[in-house]
Amino acid sequence: MAARRRFLPWPGRAPQPRALRIVSLMNSPDHASESAAGTAPICSAKGCRAAAVWVLAWNNPKLHTPERRKTWLACDEHREHLSKFLGARGFLKDVVTLDAWSAADR
Repeated sequence: MAARRRFLPWPGRAPQPRALRIVSLMNSPDHASESAAGTAPICSAKGCRAAAVWVLAWNNPKLHTPERRKTWLACDEHREHLSKFLGARGFLKDVVTLDAWSAADR
């Protein structure tokens, strides 16, 4: 019987421990992330570290109940791009300023 081969997601890279995968998921675009200092929310666009100005509320109707809202944060530069991405899939529900969103949470 042949030895069982271990699956590696990328050649030459070992699989991530479970704890690292969870942290990676928490830093995904659908999580309202904050800067390293923990003071100002930042844009959810990949690689962008600009301050967030907009909240894009969305949900995937195949996965989420109609009232559920997930959020991406966007700077002025990435608001349109992220809105188009979500809108093309029929996920985008609302776009509001971060200040208005924060005031509604209180």
